Amino acid sequence: MKTILRAAAAALCLATGASGAFAGTWPAKPITLVVGYTAGGSVDLVARTIAPELGKRLGQSVVIENLGGAGGTIGASKVVKAEADGYTLLMGSGSEVSIARLTNAAVRYDGEKDLAPVTFVGTQPMVLVGKPGLPAKNAAELIALAKAQPGKLAYASSGVGTPLNLAGELIKQQGNVNITHVPYKGASAMATDLLGGQIDLAVMVLSSALPHIQAGRVQAYGVTGARRAAVAPNVPALAETPALKGVDMGVWFGLMGPANLPRPVVDRLNTEMQAVLALPDVKKKLAEAGVEVTPGNPSQFGSFIKRETGRYRTIVQAAGIRE
Repeated sequence: MKTILRAAAAALCLATGASGAFAGTWPAKPITLVVGYTAGGSVDLVARTIAPELGKRLGQSVVIENLGGAGGTIGASKVVKAEADGYTLLMGSGSEVSIARLTNAAVRYDGEKDLAPVTFVGTQPMVLVGKPGLPAKNAAELIALAKAQPGKLAYASSGVGTPLNLAGELIKQQGNVNITHVPYKGASAMATDLLGGQIDLAVMVLSSALPHIQAGRVQAYGVTGARRAAVAPNVPALAETPALKGVDMGVWFGLMGPANLPRPVVDRLNTEMQAVLALPDVKKKLAEAGVEVTPGNPSQFGSFIKRETGRYRTIVQAAGIRE
């Protein structure tokens, strides 16, 4: 028995020593930051805002790799399967981390178990907008219109199982209305049809919708966060309307790695990320894109993902969302 205990203690010392040595030499080469979407989207913007400054603090380049497709799951899958050595990371969002496996049986990974949370970055609100000429001037009137014409109104999202789709279904559930969902393959086509009057409503990321709102090309019924967005203080929160008081959802962003990422690497990354997110230029650029920066540590981020996944599951089950 003593021999076994001595062997176990020796193994622990070796593991601890190896971990410490690894932390002391990491990073020794460039780091790949995977974005599960094409360039130009909100996740890509967050990653490209953070990556240069993170690279400076780590002493190695942080290179963005865009792997678009399948709602972000192609990129997330690459990180899940990567060596847990700190050289392949993910700028994650709720779509590929939590929602995908709830709506698509083909998704085999579990974002809560197969990805290691490092740093929560923040959230960006979505917004419910309407086509020009829609006879409802505010959210209360829109709910009344939808109740008077069940199933006649339609809302667009960027696809089945996306945060935009779930936000739309949450609005329907809270307002107890029947509005038809029309999934699009991308935000561009959705915006074109909304502006042209081919679709009644759309749930959009606020940063994408804001230029159209400010130009008066669409009607803004409200953001999906619990309160108004700092970048658009004149747009009400949907939750300000009594029938929609339970609407509170945003698109979130956070740095993640493969499961079993060494703790010293997680801690180093989190420390440097906190410093990057405190930089005035970074905060300004993210704020201009509508991202509310609320950095959280690995434990806080992990708890947040668990809560959000539970909320997503409730919406998905109630709406019967399946890809």
